[in-house]
Amino acid sequence: MDLKRWALGGALLISAGTLANCSQIFEATGAGGEGITTAMLVGADGDGANWISHGRTYSEQRYSPLDAVNRENVGQLGLAWYADMDTARGQEATPLVIDGKLYLTTAWSKVKAFDATTGKPLWEYDPKVPGETAVKACCDVVNRGLAAWGDKLFFGTLDGRLIALNRDTGAVAWEKVTVDQSKSYTITGAPRVIDGKVIIGNGGAEFGVRGFVAAYDANSGEQLWKFYTVPEGGDPKDAPAYLQKAAETWNMDVLGASDAIGGGGTVWDSMAYDPDLDLLYIGVGNGSPWNRAYRSPGKDGTGEGDNLYLSSIVAVRPKTGEYVWHYQTTPGETWDYTATQHIMLADMEIDGAMRKVLMQAPKNGFFYVIDRETGKFLSAKPYVSVNWATGIDPKTGRPIENPETRVDKTGKPAVVTPGALGGHNWHPMAYSPTENLVYIPAFEAGMMYAPEADWKPDTARGFNVGFNLGAGDLPPDGGFRKQVAGTLKGMLVAWDPVAQKPRWTVEHPGPWNGGLLATGGGLVFQGTTGSEFNAYDAANGKKLWSFAAQTGVVAPPVTYTVNGEQYVAVLAGWGGAYALSVDGDLINRKAPVRNISRLLVFKLGGAAKLPPEPALADLPLDPPPSTAAPEVIAVGQLKYGRYCAVCHAPGAVGSTVLPDLRRAGSLESAAAWNAVVEGGALKDNGMASFKGSLTKQEIEAIRAYVIKRANEDKAIEGTKRVARK
Repeated sequence: MDLKRWALGGALLISAGTLANCSQIFEATGAGGEGITTAMLVGADGDGANWISHGRTYSEQRYSPLDAVNRENVGQLGLAWYADMDTARGQEATPLVIDGKLYLTTAWSKVKAFDATTGKPLWEYDPKVPGETAVKACCDVVNRGLAAWGDKLFFGTLDGRLIALNRDTGAVAWEKVTVDQSKSYTITGAPRVIDGKVIIGNGGAEFGVRGFVAAYDANSGEQLWKFYTVPEGGDPKDAPAYLQKAAETWNMDVLGASDAIGGGGTVWDSMAYDPDLDLLYIGVGNGSPWNRAYRSPGKDGTGEGDNLYLSSIVAVRPKTGEYVWHYQTTPGETWDYTATQHIMLADMEIDGAMRKVLMQAPKNGFFYVIDRETGKFLSAKPYVSVNWATGIDPKTGRPIENPETRVDKTGKPAVVTPGALGGHNWHPMAYSPTENLVYIPAFEAGMMYAPEADWKPDTARGFNVGFNLGAGDLPPDGGFRKQVAGTLKGMLVAWDPVAQKPRWTVEHPGPWNGGLLATGGGLVFQGTTGSEFNAYDAANGKKLWSFAAQTGVVAPPVTYTVNGEQYVAVLAGWGGAYALSVDGDLINRKAPVRNISRLLVFKLGGAAKLPPEPALADLPLDPPPSTAAPEVIAVGQLKYGRYCAVCHAPGAVGSTVLPDLRRAGSLESAAAWNAVVEGGALKDNGMASFKGSLTKQEIEAIRAYVIKRANEDKAIEGTKRVARK
């Protein structure tokens, strides 16, 4: 494709209002010649051949008009080529495809380029993220993708850098540290580029940071503006007006009193842009700590205030970072109900009038339709089971809360749905303008929230959430674990955003299923926990095609053409928050899901074959005897919940992605265990030292607790061999 010629053609698709907003619409800025331009990004909907931005278009609809692969012939889809990744962790990236070349990020923030038709490797880049950075990441060492502008590609690294690479060679053009690396900031989300400005957020709210999003010059890496999402502790009178307004909704005596109470509100994933309105929409995350009673306490021991702009959608001007409007989905959030989930823009008729709407299915379980010009609430209905609220007030747009689930206080715990994983997490939705349906990768998963008494923040390591994450670790008598397994359900929901109800639903055997792609061929593509990659009829949800991927698929697919032939590509590889924190050997599971990280690319008539699926090793539980005193084990359970469960799963029921501590060789020896936890012997593998956060006695107590859990599970399993890799 001739990029210059396409830029002129693409400009014809742009409205007059948009043209007025784009002062350099025909300029290939950033490259001094051919390259990705404003015209191309704004007019990307007219370019079916390529996939040039994260959601394909600024509207983030993840819809492609390509129809060479369709309902009638999708059964002929076959593997064209595949490429094995060199990282055995979660794979969540959306590839970019530009002029027959495919670019992607993988775990540990690595970047790779391939010929999009043959899979021939073109170049690769490793930013060499230090292994110990992994303990700063709440949800695996993942990366969700790239942005393109001019002749460059841009991506964030887990340790907080923004890097620009030459698209042809992979050479570094510039590199910028965007965060305070002494704190637990991370970057896992994909940047966006608007008129030569690279916009990136970050994560880390669980660990005690203050959220922000910032813009950088695509040519030089110079920071252009920074937008903080929560006020800074102290006197707010010198803050921008929008933060002064936010300060009125916080207990400012507490905010900023400790380095570990940063407020949170990290912008770790979703963004969308309307070029006609010149508005950038960002999704803001959870509070730090989660428990509002510690983050913004009131007089009665509970939390107080809405705590703006947590769990909000905020509209800003991309040129300056100026605040325009906000809508808060969960005022006074205390359940980790982020609003960082996929933000999608569309124009549709509502109550007889065409409306410019913004749509989101955030963690809190309600599907929202909002006027994107003004931020006015239009409608919201639950898309999964919800018990924390009975509905959304149609006049105020505020939730009608169930007081029994308002757990931001010390004392009474509650089982809340959705739980902290949400009813929908980071996995992208898709929209079909033909069907007027939004396809949601939803799931059911409740959680017990138990406020931790006398909680104190820790600036060095571990979750700073204010809840006892080990409280749900009840005696594993089989019944409890079966009950937990029975509550986990994944769904592909085809949601009518006007009627605010599902048109059809496909249930999956497990939650944490992949992101989505909708196409002009009447298809919806999605990977699953069950190691499948499927195509469904967009109109009725009928499964039309399936491919055995040998691993869980959580990333979203893309589609593109080269020389008129349509391809569908998806990055496969099990991982992420659910895989680390929940995916253990729950009783009666069919089989554990393992990680085999690969890029899979399909076309009609593709005849490539994957290698035989490797066998899983049969490793029985064989722990040392449990001899520690009950009070020691109780300390170990509490500390495990705060410092270990996020990576090694609650109840020490390990995943297939990270080591199962019940089977760790170091479990046999206090000295070997301490060498890892305190000494940092495995820091290059991601297991940093917890010295300063845990005493030697607490480290040994954790070992005692894991030994107890391993023995309990051994008794349940009996002679049964549990498959493990």
